Amino acid sequence: MKITKFLFLVSAVAIFLASCEKNNTNTPLTEDDTFLADDEAVVEALFDDVFSTADGAVQLLDVLMKSGEAKCDIIVLADSCPMVTVEFISENSRIITVDYGEGCTGFFNQTRSGKIIIEVTGFRRTVGSTRTVTFDNYIVNDVKIEGTRMTENLGENENENVVFMATLTDGKVIFPNDTTIEREFTRYREWIAGYDTRNIWDDECLITGDASGTTYKGFTYNNTIISALHWKRVCRFFVSGVIE
Repeated sequence: MKITKFLFLVSAVAIFLASCEKNNTNTPLTEDDTFLADDEAVVEALFDDVFSTADGAVQLLDVLMKSGEAKCDIIVLADSCPMVTVEFISENSRIITVDYGEGCTGFFNQTRSGKIIIEVTGFRRTVGSTRTVTFDNYIVNDVKIEGTRMTENLGENENENVVFMATLTDGKVIFPNDTTIEREFTRYREWIAGYDTRNIWDDECLITGDASGTTYKGFTYNNTIISALHWKRVCRFFVSGVIE
């Protein structure tokens, strides 16, 4: 049995540039530094786009469940492209599938195909709840994305802000010429604004953690966030922060 819900799935694909700037410095960079920075920016943007989409889908589902409308085994949250469906496995477990089919062209003319699959346990706001994101032949503008990303709600920190821990394992960005960028990370997102509102566009986080991987040119690297990255959903780039 299915219920069609004409709800709009808002994701970070619709990133607005208001009040956001990308700043340059005059610090000299080597050619290898530049390639590493470019790879970092590309991979960060691709994976952040995916996971913001997943967050939007989970938030939408939570609203639906709390309204008491989720009473069937399968629910269709959106019946256009992408097709977003939810399968209820048990009381605390469900699987959300964001299916772009053979291809959808969205904001900034980004074309996506394949599926993003999100396994959810518990409500997003429940301490200990998790979300595991995997892919089924997911491609953005001819670039294939692979990997597994798990997110867990750790509850409030000493600042009384909710913190989520996220890990990415076996992350890969595969280009049409089969060149691959590999990436793994552990990240902590401290929500400093927007967590308690339904308007996702006021969301702000401070992000810390570290990452490792292999660049487009085959260089291996490790990096650490030494000054928290200030993320706003309305911005295309991080507002501030330092990665070493």
